[in-house]
Amino acid sequence: MSHQAHAYHMVDPSPWPLTGAGAALLMTSGLAMWFHKNSCILMTLGLILMLLTMYQWWRDVVREGTFLGHHTSPVQQGLRYGMILFIISEVCFFAGFFWAFYHASLAPTLELGLTWPPTGITPLNPFEVPLLNTAVLLASGVSVTWAHHSITEKNRTEATQALALTVLLGLYFTALQVMEYYETPFTMADSVYGSTFFVATGFHGLHVIIGSLFLLTCLVRHMQYHFTSKHHFGFEAAAWYWHFVDVVWLFLYISIYWWGS
Repeated sequence: MSHQAHAYHMVDPSPWPLTGAGAALLMTSGLAMWFHKNSCILMTLGLILMLLTMYQWWRDVVREGTFLGHHTSPVQQGLRYGMILFIISEVCFFAGFFWAFYHASLAPTLELGLTWPPTGITPLNPFEVPLLNTAVLLASGVSVTWAHHSITEKNRTEATQALALTVLLGLYFTALQVMEYYETPFTMADSVYGSTFFVATGFHGLHVIIGSLFLLTCLVRHMQYHFTSKHHFGFEAAAWYWHFVDVVWLFLYISIYWWGS
């Protein structure tokens, strides 16, 4: 950046937006083919291209921020604003699911038996696996904060331990949710209760998987000395995302598992 008279990152031409758009087109078209023609070829090709694009694009971002020095203070500030706006969009995303749940549950229609949960639905006990999952996610929120504090205090050993513990807790949460889905006495086809339950908790589970991968990437980068006490926004973004996932789960637990049952 020595030839630049400013601290902003002028991004080089990249093929990844084009390949990402092509992958998205292949995946959506492939989904339609899978639904109507029972053929997974297009969707599989789109998924492979999307994964390759994600890996190579984010690899380039890591190189720009870690080795090339492009992530100056103004650039990091812009990345922070971008992450905040992304999390706000995620809040709006989940708000739609909560809206659907409360719209159906606060005034149950005649088709639901004028009661909530609807007639014929046996809800899950909120004080069994859901409560354990709540404890697991809250513990992971503590451990990711511990990791952040350790990085800022230049304590590499504790940061590694805390990050590894957070990833393990995320995987444990996912395993518990898979077990819960396997034993759930209702399906997505069981009225609006099944639809709102599986869509809301399923998308949250997907966010836990994404957050776990995000934190695992940060763990690998930390072990390769990519982070310093002053320059670690990649980890901060992962921590913000993980705290968002924690908060959403608390609302899901209180609304759907506890109050909704």
